[in-house]
Amino acid sequence: MAGLCLAAAALLVATVLSKYKKSPEQVGSQAVCLALGLWAAVCLISLSLFWGLALFSLSCLLMYTYLSEQEWLPVDQKAVLVTGSDCGLGHAICKHLDKMGFTVFAGVLNEQGSGAEELRRSCSSRLSVLQMDVTKPEQVKEAHSKVVEKVQDKGLWAVINNAGIFGFPADGELIPMNEYKQCMAVNFFGAVEVTKTFLPLLRRSKGRLVNISSMGAGVPMEKMASYSSTKAALTMFSSVMRQELSKWGVKVAVVQPGAFQTKITGTSDMWEMHEKKILEHLPREVLADYGEDYILTLKHFLAHLLDTASPDFSPLILDVQHALCAKHPAAFYSPGRRCYPLGVKGKLRASP
Repeated sequence: MAGLCLAAAALLVATVLSKYKKSPEQVGSQAVCLALGLWAAVCLISLSLFWGLALFSLSCLLMYTYLSEQEWLPVDQKAVLVTGSDCGLGHAICKHLDKMGFTVFAGVLNEQGSGAEELRRSCSSRLSVLQMDVTKPEQVKEAHSKVVEKVQDKGLWAVINNAGIFGFPADGELIPMNEYKQCMAVNFFGAVEVTKTFLPLLRRSKGRLVNISSMGAGVPMEKMASYSSTKAALTMFSSVMRQELSKWGVKVAVVQPGAFQTKITGTSDMWEMHEKKILEHLPREVLADYGEDYILTLKHFLAHLLDTASPDFSPLILDVQHALCAKHPAAFYSPGRRCYPLGVKGKLRASP
């Protein structure tokens, strides 16, 4: 009986190790083998043979499940399109993916701008900068033509919809309608336009669609009615597309980051411009209720957001990397500060 138990334990260890070899960032199979062996000894010595083997089997099953989720696919110069790459998160994502060996298409708002020039200068020849205002369908189609011309039969592995604007934080009643429309045009309709244009390429490669949303999409926060509404729409769009595209083998992931120090919030000059617009177009009755002094303090809320945001993009970049490279990516990721109190990376898993 003891021999049978030990044989079963050895088989479980071998199964876990076979899966471990396919996972990224290995710390050494010898260390894992030793740890499993010691745990098996503890289980079998401390408990009866039956319960010891049962506990050890459960441990191996949990480890096998975890390692299955971490199994990595080869980069192999796969092609990835990233929108909103002039600066901030998109810029950092492009650089990271280029270093990993991906063929990167960096969609930018201004192909002659400093951000585009920095990407050309610092990245490999695999990276291509594309003029791509996501609110202009003709630019999206032109970018599609250039991508098709370069990837040819290799296909496009992933689209990362990162382009977005934040607007000016204010009470929902105070935000001008054109601000709502502009936010929706970039953050939602722009992402939908890009997705619809490039989906035939993703179907061909059975690739990935990664949409950068926000924790504000699921957690109501004051003064973010326009921004959060657009991100909520993007998150729901992504969830529906995940169901619809599963039959094609395309996996859809949503990244809902917390607060990061990017240029999405604009500059002090832009804040003053937004204040002026609000004061000029606000009905007298509403202005009287809120008071001009209150409106002039709204920019302090934005400054507070920036002060508490993280300058380290690595949690988000690693989640994007997992969404692109993991054999079984998560459906949702929530990296960074001010994220969901109970947020756990990969709390919902995509269908295999």
